[in-house]
Amino acid sequence: MSENRTHGLRSGARIAGAGAAVAVAVGLLSAGAANADTFVPLPDGQKVSPGGEVTITRTGERALVSPSLSANGAGRTVWVSGNATADVVSTPEGEVGPWNGAAGLPGSNNSSTHGASRLSTGYIVGCQVSIGEEAISAGISASLSLSDLGGGASMGLQLGPGQVKWVEIEGKDVLKAGVYSVEYQDVEMQIEGCAGYAQARSYTVVEIIGDHYSKTTLYGMPFSIG
Repeated sequence: MSENRTHGLRSGARIAGAGAAVAVAVGLLSAGAANADTFVPLPDGQKVSPGGEVTITRTGERALVSPSLSANGAGRTVWVSGNATADVVSTPEGEVGPWNGAAGLPGSNNSSTHGASRLSTGYIVGCQVSIGEEAISAGISASLSLSDLGGGASMGLQLGPGQVKWVEIEGKDVLKAGVYSVEYQDVEMQIEGCAGYAQARSYTVVEIIGDHYSKTTLYGMPFSIG
């Protein structure tokens, strides 16, 4: 693997249409190599809130999975990329305030008490857990974000058997109606302590404050990280 890998986060407002679902394929970048990297292209997705005030679209998602250099079976690394867009038709004009929500709350960190609507995107990572709806609701052990880890584009996760962690990659305040987008490229997650299989799946959450409060979540397809 190249030593010149670029890690970065880019976010900005843009209009992105709904992409057609793509076939999922898994291939080895170095055919025949015992410790080859595994490239995982993931399908696009879209979800509309019940009231129609929010449309979430996820495009260009992909992952690159590498075995740990220590070769101890308990560590692996994944680089993730993608674009999450929220088309917000209606929202009260909020004001950014202090984070008053419960510490470690998954998803968008309880933006209903933050004072503004919010778009948040990241990944749910689990060790020896198949990340379906039951695991998402019952198996959460912690919530992390890149900003918690110094704002870089890399993070280390300690995961034991049966543990699930939410990892926020980026978020944006939604202060008025419009189109909001978060794009990320080659964000590195290092998983340690998981001797069994590990899975991950993306999430994008949009919370709309006000009298007609709503929380809309779009999940991506689960994929293996070794």
